Amino acid sequence: MIKSLYHKIRRKLDVWLMDEPPSTEIMPYDFNRLKHEIRPGDVLLIEGRSRISKIIRTITQSSWTHAALYIGRLVDIEDEELKEIIRKHINPEIIKDTTHMIIEDLLDNGTIISPLSNYNNHHIRICRPIGVTPADLHLVVAYAVHALGQPYNVRHLVDLARFLLPWTILPRRWGSSLFRTSSGQPESGICSSLIAEAYMSVHFPILPFVKEDEKEGMELFQRNPYLFSPKDFDFSPYFEIIKYPLFNPDEPLPYYRRLPWSKSGKLHQDQGILSEPKEKK
Repeated sequence: MIKSLYHKIRRKLDVWLMDEPPSTEIMPYDFNRLKHEIRPGDVLLIEGRSRISKIIRTITQSSWTHAALYIGRLVDIEDEELKEIIRKHINPEIIKDTTHMIIEDLLDNGTIISPLSNYNNHHIRICRPIGVTPADLHLVVAYAVHALGQPYNVRHLVDLARFLLPWTILPRRWGSSLFRTSSGQPESGICSSLIAEAYMSVHFPILPFVKEDEKEGMELFQRNPYLFSPKDFDFSPYFEIIKYPLFNPDEPLPYYRRLPWSKSGKLHQDQGILSEPKEKK
């Protein structure tokens, strides 16, 4: 009875936290071009609008509140074992053989496969690993696929807040058992930690700790994957930032002179407000 009531309350809270208001804003990038040029292994950073996104934005001090891993289309995946696992975790009415798929970790659903098109009206940044081999990319995707079905770790989010917020707000000793269960083992993570684990499984650096070494000159240590937030893939020097502007800058210069600028002279403020420019004195 109590357990059933807890799950009902938890479900309602998850839905409330994940609810996103609709947006009529036209995104400043070419989603169709992005969809056709994105590659398996690319990390998508997403600026969410939900209540949980606002919480994550406050904790991490970054506009990137969610991360997802692009894994391609079923029709392009040659590994039959991975295909079989993916088919067990998708709704065939929503995800077809040619659907562009991402793996993400959501508060109300855990680790799932979603269509890339779910985020066609969000601000998106693509982070592409530099110099990674096709064989290792396959292992990264396989690692994420094998994590499908695991629950979202709410405690991880709380622990991350405990770790990142100043000790004057939350005593540092509260985070002494960071991300560990009563058994001493790490729990399942959140969106960015899963992707970090996948890349760390092939020893690909994201933001490693560098230490001087007398023999080797320097020594690298992998960072705890549970410390990663979406912005770390943006900061990493080992990921290239890929952008597909709505207006292609590769067109004959100066392309920006030919953009459809408004002739009204009004300035755009936050929340979609247009205002008259201040008069020059």
